[in-house]
Amino acid sequence: MQDTPVSGASRPLILASTSPYRAELLRRLGLPFEILGSGVPEHEIRGEPPPERALRLAREKAAAAASLHPGSVVIGSDQVGTANTAILRKPGNAINCAEQLKLLSGSRAEFYTACSVQCRAADLSLEHVDTTAIVVRTLTNDEIDRYVEREHPFDCAGGFKAEGLGISLCERIESDDPTALIGLPLVWLAGALRQMGYVVP
Repeated sequence: MQDTPVSGASRPLILASTSPYRAELLRRLGLPFEILGSGVPEHEIRGEPPPERALRLAREKAAAAASLHPGSVVIGSDQVGTANTAILRKPGNAINCAEQLKLLSGSRAEFYTACSVQCRAADLSLEHVDTTAIVVRTLTNDEIDRYVEREHPFDCAGGFKAEGLGISLCERIESDDPTALIGLPLVWLAGALRQMGYVVP
């Protein structure tokens, strides 16, 4: 799937992700890009710290697409959320979503968003991990039920969308880059792409 071309890119740009959230974020930079699923399984390694897991998977996703398109610049990304030592997964349905929000109620969660930008032909590789901390206010069961029914955030780790109604669940957010929580750290990524020859903005 090709986005509307604009001038400025020195090499073809590929987003190694089928996430609609990441694609929408990348569109903000105004560069043409292709979307390509990496096919990399998101397996866990026992004892692997969450930031390292996020970076490993981002690197593997970018590498998988870069091996098929060595002349392109490939962006891989992954996010791992944790709360009370538990990994926050995509809930998939309303019941699991409500349970995750009950776990998060009145607690602090960290989201590690990793990004790997690779180009085989140019022998270039840049990597970054952004950390966003969220403090969720104490939620009532009614608040959780109303939120889940209205937003259906079943494909979001933690079970909420901070860019949508989910922001009302938060007491505060600690972040250097608000786009990272959505799935792609654009502040860092814009700089990485400039290093690789793209004009941003």
